[in-house]
Amino acid sequence: MQAAEFDAIVLGAGINGSGIARDLALRGLRVALIERHDIAHGASSNNTGMIHGGIRYLRYDVATTKESCVDAGYIERIAPHLLTRIPFVFPIFSDEPMGRLLLEGAETFFEAYDHFQPLKGGKKHCRLTKEEVLHLEPGLRHDVIGGVTLDEWGVDAFRLTLLNAIDAHEHGADVRTYNELVDFLRDADGRVVGVKVFDRQQKVVSELRAPVTINATGAWGPRVTAKLGIPYRLRQGKGVHIVYSHRVSNVGLIIKGVDGRQMFFLPHQNHTVVGTTDDDYYSDLDAPVVLEDEVKYILQAARHVFPSIDKHRPSYTYVGVRPTLFGWGKNEDALSREHAFLDHENDGAAGLISIMGGKLASYRILAEEVSDIVAKRLGNTAKCVTHEQPLPGAANIDGIKTLSELALKRRFGSRADHATVSSKSSTVCICEDVSHDSIRYSRDNELSKRLLDMCKRTGLGMGACGGMHCLHAASAAFRGGETHSLKRRLVELKDTMDSRFKARRTLLFGANLQTEELSRAKHFLSGGLHHFMAWANADEKATGVAGVSPAPAESFLTRPNE
Repeated sequence: MQAAEFDAIVLGAGINGSGIARDLALRGLRVALIERHDIAHGASSNNTGMIHGGIRYLRYDVATTKESCVDAGYIERIAPHLLTRIPFVFPIFSDEPMGRLLLEGAETFFEAYDHFQPLKGGKKHCRLTKEEVLHLEPGLRHDVIGGVTLDEWGVDAFRLTLLNAIDAHEHGADVRTYNELVDFLRDADGRVVGVKVFDRQQKVVSELRAPVTINATGAWGPRVTAKLGIPYRLRQGKGVHIVYSHRVSNVGLIIKGVDGRQMFFLPHQNHTVVGTTDDDYYSDLDAPVVLEDEVKYILQAARHVFPSIDKHRPSYTYVGVRPTLFGWGKNEDALSREHAFLDHENDGAAGLISIMGGKLASYRILAEEVSDIVAKRLGNTAKCVTHEQPLPGAANIDGIKTLSELALKRRFGSRADHATVSSKSSTVCICEDVSHDSIRYSRDNELSKRLLDMCKRTGLGMGACGGMHCLHAASAAFRGGETHSLKRRLVELKDTMDSRFKARRTLLFGANLQTEELSRAKHFLSGGLHHFMAWANADEKATGVAGVSPAPAESFLTRPNE
């Protein structure tokens, strides 16, 4: 049993938890950030990837739209290297009821949104003719009668969450991933005075004590407080996205499902993202599954406005579960995206605060509000600076000269130079331009504990090949030098490939599925043989028993036709 004392404990290293930990750490408080999985395991990295004002909330939740735009402006300042401008078009087609009137109404609606655009550095809308719309996006149905533009920001949501956690860590926070909450610690009066956690990798139990504990576990929140016998209600909403490994459209498109639900079809960094669904979810939070009908629902919506979508092969899917505020009798997409704090003192568990609701674009203001509450309780008078203090890598970003620099600085910002230690560092992942040096940098400086963690941080294996050409070499770079690296590398290689296959499986049918499974089997076989030969060679050196020479660099691992 290990023990430690803190001023505050934050449970959950999603965007809200990491943002709160950063805010508190920058105020000089001793913070522990506890996460059962890796950083941003849940909805924080499984969303549409936009820091947007939420134009659809303007119909029923103006305050959330304004708040999101204000915070989006701050995020643009503190993490400019993670953001890319995405121009959108809202197309109107001839078969839509009162199409011409709808076009007029859309322009009026977007004029209202223009009032909030300056808050986030956005551009005003403009109205387009049919010819102008098709010039911008020839892939649209040709019976389009016009459209209205919209300006939003795309963001690397995973790295935004990660950089908040890293900044908290660099300002003294104790960030513990793969630590599972076992139980709460309570005093004689029932007050929560800390937590007991189990390190799933080191197999160690620790008692962490603090006068304030913050439950920022998102959709898992009611399950966490159930340990105290005081669960609360959320409307967990399942959101599914489909990803293409290349740019399909020139601009983002606002599309509708067959039921009228709004979705997005947008270019995002190297990829194209289509989604999202929004359905009440009652099943396993730890293993949400993408269903065939959800994939077909999204593709149907995309095909309705972009008929050539079927010429492109989708690469993978991802799914997240939102912790939306509870509301009875409303459709899922009409639920408020506001956030709220639940003080459990009234439940007999003083010292514990639960976070409910929220959205990616307004995470920073949520963190500021709850940190103000915690700081006041602890007698800390420091002010919030998270809207001014750049996130790691965001300051002093020099000009970008090459595509390789673009890939590096999009991930690491001004710290890209640290990620490029050697000018001869070879490329491991061609699809996402990931080098050996960037893998080692992520391993040593970005709270990576597993190969899969590093893939999320660098984008490795997220391209067209799904990791088939790079994960074996990456596992060697990531685990190089460890005494137990051979066995661990093989296990982590399998875990990572399983994760990538799970993301692709729901899109594969017939011959495509058979080809994928064959390729996967070959990958595992080649990886297993390579590790076995290296292992045998290591045993030879240790025992004097003749082993097998490692596979040469130019082998069947890099020449799949042999």
